[in-house]
This record gives sequence, C-alpha cells and structure tokens, in this order.
Amino acid sequence: MARRRFGPVWRGRGWLWRIFFAAFVILIAAPVLLLLVFRFVPIPGTPEMLVSLIQGKGAHYEWVGDVSPRLERAVIAAEDQNFCTHNGFDWAAIEKAVQDHKRHPNKPLRGASTISQQTARTLFLVPMRSWVRKGLEAYLTVMIEALWPKKRILDAYLNLVDWGDGIFGAQAAARTYFGTDAADLTGAEAARLAAILPNPHKWRAARPGRYVARRAATLQGRSAMVVRDGLNACLR
Repeated sequence: MARRRFGPVWRGRGWLWRIFFAAFVILIAAPVLLLLVFRFVPIPGTPEMLVSLIQGKGAHYEWVGDVSPRLERAVIAAEDQNFCTHNGFDWAAIEKAVQDHKRHPNKPLRGASTISQQTARTLFLVPMRSWVRKGLEAYLTVMIEALWPKKRILDAYLNLVDWGDGIFGAQAAARTYFGTDAADLTGAEAARLAAILPNPHKWRAARPGRYVARRAATLQGRSAMVVRDGLNACLR
C-alpha cells in the first residue's frame, strides 16, 4: 500500500534529483576532479583563451615548468604581497578597497583580488563581470586553496594569465615582448611584465610609457623586499 502511495510521487519528482545530480557534478565533482588532475599535469587551456580565439585575437600559449624566480617575486610584489600567508582572500585589502570606494563613490571599486582568486577565475570562468561570477570565483578559490599548494597556484597563474592581445602565460609573453624564455627573464623584464598586468591590453612591456617604466622600477625595488621579508617563503 505504502509503495503504491509514495512510489508515483517520487517518480514524479525525478527531475528534482536530476537537477541535484547535475548541480553536484558541475559545482563539486567536476571542479574537484579537474583540480586534482591539473595539480600534476599542464593545463591545456582556459575559457578566456577560447573567447580570445572566437574574437579573432588568437591564443598564443605554452605551458612551461620553469619560470624565472624574478617574475615570481615581481608578480607577488605587484599583485598580492600577502600571497604566502592568506587562505585565498586578503581581507585587509578588501576592507581598504571598500573604504576607498566609500570616500570616492564616483570611482570604480578598486579590485582586491588575490593571485588565488585570479587563478580560479582564469581557470574556470569566462571574462565577464557579474555578482554570480564573483560568487563562483570565491567558491572556486576555496577549492583551489584546499587542493593545491601555493607553488602550484602561482605556477598556474603565471602560465595562464592574460598578458594582452591573445598572449597568455609567461612563456608567450617573454617570447613576444623580449624574445627570450620565461626562465631567462631579467629583473627589469620581469618587472615590466608584472607592471602591465592590471591593463595588459593598453600598456606595453617591450616599449613602456612613462607610467609603466616608473611602475616597473618601483616593482624591482619591491621584489627585493619580497625576498628580504620572506614574502615568497611558501615557494621554497
């Protein structure tokens, strides 16, 4: 009797289970599996590279296992000085960005994304702005910090980040801008690449303007501070 009464009800709700299962696969199983695999093997590409190809900009990309420590230090100095000590989110930087926006509400909210957040965003999400995307980015950042060591997070960031005009990753950027390999970048070249990250489609590393040249010089000094203060200790 009970089977006849409840069986049809549950069968009628089979679509709910299908939705729950699809959500589980998309939000949990697939990201976990990909992160476990990509912890050890080169990442073949990203959604952003696909968008660049569709837009006709191309996608110049080559994963390399050896990137100059000078570039690692320059990027930490430029993008995320607390990279080795936070768990994916720099709450002090976020609070400062919010306070700055309150003082100057007409200016866009300044980004406070960590290298971990940017890696999660680049690896899984398309380049578009929305609150849904920010929520997914935060969720994926937690997963990346839980499943990857800091060294792998930085390696993935340097290999995947957009360096402008269809140039993705340190190797393609080093070859395009300086005619060298990512492993052989000088301190000045590494600082220039780090300097243009906030706006790689406008600024140029090979022939920098006055602002980029000043910023690169500042980052060279900060790179020395990264070593002095042990801000790259998690990479050793």
